Amino acid sequence: MFGFFSGKNEMELHPTELKERIEMGDDIVLIDVREDWEHSRVKLPDALHIPLAQLPRKLAEIDREKDVVVYCHHGARSLQACHFLKKMGFEKVKNLTGGIDAYALHVDRTLPRY
Repeated sequence: MFGFFSGKNEMELHPTELKERIEMGDDIVLIDVREDWEHSRVKLPDALHIPLAQLPRKLAEIDREKDVVVYCHHGARSLQACHFLKKMGFEKVKNLTGGIDAYALHVDRTLPRY
């Protein structure tokens, strides 16, 4: 289960927390809701690429039993996706705070930024 911290949006997950979860071997579904051109520039390993506009018709591809972490460039589109997934009955959903850009800044400086 995701940890919650006081004063923090319960739907947010900081990039360093994501890194820790991945390193611990947690079974996470990582969803990239950016457009194809963005995804082709930089992506996180093993992420499921579902552009935001395609999300409603691709729900069956997402395991509802697993923890889901959604990301985009800076976190706005992925937050929209999280709210949508919650509305569709997904219970364990988190938004990657600051998106892949923040992940590149705080976790993996080798990732290209755009």
